Amino acid sequence: MKKIGFIGFGNMAGAIAQGIIQSGFLKPYDCIGYDIDIKMVQKMNMMGIETARDIAQIINQSAFVFVGVKPQVVESILIPYKEQLKEKALISIVLGYDFEKYQQLLDDSTRHIFVMPNTPVQVEQGMSLIEEPHSLKKEEFEFVRKMFEAIGCVEVVPSHLMATAGTLSGCGPAFVYMMIEALADGAVKEGVPRALAYQLASQTLAGAAIMQQKTQQHPGVLKDQVCSPGGSTICGVEALEKGQLRATLISAISAAVHYKK
Repeated sequence: MKKIGFIGFGNMAGAIAQGIIQSGFLKPYDCIGYDIDIKMVQKMNMMGIETARDIAQIINQSAFVFVGVKPQVVESILIPYKEQLKEKALISIVLGYDFEKYQQLLDDSTRHIFVMPNTPVQVEQGMSLIEEPHSLKKEEFEFVRKMFEAIGCVEVVPSHLMATAGTLSGCGPAFVYMMIEALADGAVKEGVPRALAYQLASQTLAGAAIMQQKTQQHPGVLKDQVCSPGGSTICGVEALEKGQLRATLISAISAAVHYKK
């Protein structure tokens, strides 16, 4: 019996698998996966993960069924296996398929939990949100929590906050990458080599984030500590305020929360 069986092995599922294997939480032989895309099958093979011939094999041979497919195909994939999923434990990272949705879709005996991770789980620096409520057994929930803790930080979040909180943590990395790119561009404009500029920008953001986490000081207080009166930093802060950095980031979160397909 495998510990985790992946149905779908796209970017996020692949990142999670890579993270939990790199962290040592699971070994490749603890996992099995299924995907219709030959490139994803090859990716699993390269990672040492056994590939299944069909979804039925995943369900039969896995303690946890991990659903990582596109939202539009969830029902067509799971409903035919509703009987086989009885008494099974299911982990879902599919947006839009929360506790209530699975309660309607699956048999009452199927235990399930909804998790919203982000891509830095691939390097064990993820931020994963676990929805409350869920229907896992206590020991199953502890396994899921520890698995995601092995690849980053975990917060248990009530259902009504999942969409907004998940937007911040899920979309946030893209916004941060844009900041890294822009900061590096500024340094390149002033003569710093590109590779060095990226290294300086990414480590500066990472270090500042870790400092705020460890000190638990308000970000504004930490910002003030860097700004000497009449110095270069406060001049840069003024430029950011003129460019409405804060308002733009607030708008980015709101736009992502309220997007319409």
